[in-house]
Amino acid sequence: MRPRFFTPAEVGVHNTAEDLWVSLLGRVLDLTPLAQRHKGDALLLPLLESAGKDISGWFHPDTKDVLRFIDPLTQCRRYYTPRGRFLHVPPPGPRSDWACELSAPWWRDSRYNIGLLSQKTRFIRVINTLTSQEQSLEVCSEETLEEILGRYLSYNSHAHSYTWKHAGAELDMSRTLEENGLHDDDLELSDLGLDRDLFSPALLLHFNDDLSEG
Repeated sequence: MRPRFFTPAEVGVHNTAEDLWVSLLGRVLDLTPLAQRHKGDALLLPLLESAGKDISGWFHPDTKDVLRFIDPLTQCRRYYTPRGRFLHVPPPGPRSDWACELSAPWWRDSRYNIGLLSQKTRFIRVINTLTSQEQSLEVCSEETLEEILGRYLSYNSHAHSYTWKHAGAELDMSRTLEENGLHDDDLELSDLGLDRDLFSPALLLHFNDDLSEG
């Protein structure tokens, strides 16, 4: 099954204890069940403070585990948690109140994975040629046009009844924007000092005259 991609902005709105998402080394995790299960635990605080944000900096990209360092006083290898120790990170020394976790820590628990963080988002303009309505959308560069259509459904529930075109050519809904020839010019526009919003590609929706129920 193809994973769902999220923009950083989508992750960012889930920033409370009752709705807690984070992104981590390219993955998006819904930690709401974890937060509810450990409600009131001081070890939850670093996660609450970072809700809706990217916490990749807490982890080593190769081991996918929490960063570690050598304590200069004890010369022992310890977890590096400058924002404070968080859930499932053991204390630096033996403690009677620490119960060893036999199951995977939350950052290795696949149950919290809900998708992937887009490596690059893009802005597009979707123009309904029937109504002349225009909608600006931030989409993931990894998404197919069919997945982008899914984002647009909240603005037009009949989007499946339209043929999507760009520069007069019909778009392949199973392919990404790039694969359809809509190249990402953000870097070039930035180098030229031009506003990318003024040059975002326009996708034209042509009504098929087979209006579906919605």
